[in-house]
Amino acid sequence: MGRTVWFLTGNAGKVKEATHHLQPLGYDVKQLVVAHGSIIEPQAETLTEVAMAKIEQAIPFMDHPEDLLLVEDAGLFVDALDGFPGVYAAYALQTLGCQGMLRLLNHLGSEDPVQAANLRRASFQAVAVMWVNGEVFIGNGSCPGWISNGITEGQGFGFDPIFVPSDLDEDGKPLPPGQYGVTSTHGATFGGISIEQKQTFSHRSRALEDLLRQLPSA
Repeated sequence: MGRTVWFLTGNAGKVKEATHHLQPLGYDVKQLVVAHGSIIEPQAETLTEVAMAKIEQAIPFMDHPEDLLLVEDAGLFVDALDGFPGVYAAYALQTLGCQGMLRLLNHLGSEDPVQAANLRRASFQAVAVMWVNGEVFIGNGSCPGWISNGITEGQGFGFDPIFVPSDLDEDGKPLPPGQYGVTSTHGATFGGISIEQKQTFSHRSRALEDLLRQLPSA
């Protein structure tokens, strides 16, 4: 029987992604639900600061101290907007939405697909923090890519419908935007591909992988 990981999040899509990644490794992922207002969203400049503040608030809600506690925070960083929305991605999603983000970048376009991808460079970045027997481990992950010209609905959530991940080379490393690799979504956004495909590129997957490499052997 694997160890239980309690994931503090209100986002069912994040739980699904974490389960898809951790369950094959023997972890039982469960969503940690706390009363509304129990966790205060911190105003901070980095994803790590936000995630650390959340996990410190969540520890008192752990009824089973032998289990693991997971907090993840992610943001969309758009180069042409000086990294906006970054740590404020959730707020930007609520106020601007995907359509509003596209409007902010309407002036950046090109008939050449490689040039267009470079003009609209962006990256999803994630920080995964896990509390294990009183110790805290931090994993980081990034997925470079660019903002598409339109919205693609599908299995994705957040800004997934407008984000195209960079292709990957034979070693699974991202290539510059617009260059073709052995692993590709062929221009499709995260919103237009399956969760299985997304795992190959996902910033959350990379953050979890980085985190798991640091954990002591069970």
